Amino acid sequence: MGWAIALHGGAGDISHSLPPERRQPREEALRHCLKIGVEALKAQRPPLDVVELVVRELENIPHFNAGKGSVLTSEGTVEMEASIMDGSTMNCGAVSGLTTIVNAISLARLVMEKTPHIYLAFHGAEEFARQQGVETVDSSHFITAENIERLKQAKAANRVQIDYTQPIQNDTKKETSFANGDSQIGTVGCVAVDSHGNLASATSTGGLVNKMVGRIGDTPVIGAGTYADKRCAVSATGKGEAIIRGTVARDVAALMEFKGLSLKEAANCVVHERTPKGTVGLVAVSATGEVVMPFNTTGMFRACATEDGGYSEIAIWPATSKIE
Repeated sequence: MGWAIALHGGAGDISHSLPPERRQPREEALRHCLKIGVEALKAQRPPLDVVELVVRELENIPHFNAGKGSVLTSEGTVEMEASIMDGSTMNCGAVSGLTTIVNAISLARLVMEKTPHIYLAFHGAEEFARQQGVETVDSSHFITAENIERLKQAKAANRVQIDYTQPIQNDTKKETSFANGDSQIGTVGCVAVDSHGNLASATSTGGLVNKMVGRIGDTPVIGAGTYADKRCAVSATGKGEAIIRGTVARDVAALMEFKGLSLKEAANCVVHERTPKGTVGLVAVSATGEVVMPFNTTGMFRACATEDGGYSEIAIWPATSKIE
């Protein structure tokens, strides 16, 4: 048994024609963040530290739907959310409705460690962040030209977009500026296990393009978008409402606990048999160092590495088209 790590940058309808200038920065970001996580595990940092460290880095990269890259609500504002969980203790923390917090995942950890609660949201979460001296910025920091354009597209089509929704075509049938499967960017997450079998999971997102103000998705809901216990750690991505209904992350652990399934069997059952097609992807690791990254969408930006065998992978589409 050795350490293992997996991370994702969102799942959805990711076209195989995604142009290199859109695809390569995300691949490099995954490679960069995977390296950070592997080095931290090799340095024997606790898995909880590792997943927070990796997700913080992903939040700071505008190519993904978290932190700096967060998508916009129907009113053109940002409302970020995140959660984190320690499998050894089952302690967890979650936040929603953040508008000025640079790294939502670190605030979620502070909720876990510095309050008697699990979940803080909106004004209360922002006030707690100020009390803790967490780094904040003006909300305009998170609003990018690309995400303003994505919101316009979603409003024009009168829809709420999940990660990597295909772009809208206008009345003249010409593709918009976010053609080739790049009309959305992805929720981020990380799971890790150390050589002693300690597990942790963390997930962060900006939510859905054109979501109603105040909408809360699966990411901060423990057992839906994030879960960790003594058997496995799971981080999910996709359509939050479907993930919440299916209690996706907890279901993986429950199938292992109550039916005796392996991590691979449990994750495949949840993703391919119990969740509607086109709605979910996840990354998960087990206490024995197994790694799985199933999805029922066209693709999922993902990466993983294991100590046993020195295996690593960075991929977008099914395994036959992995990057390395």
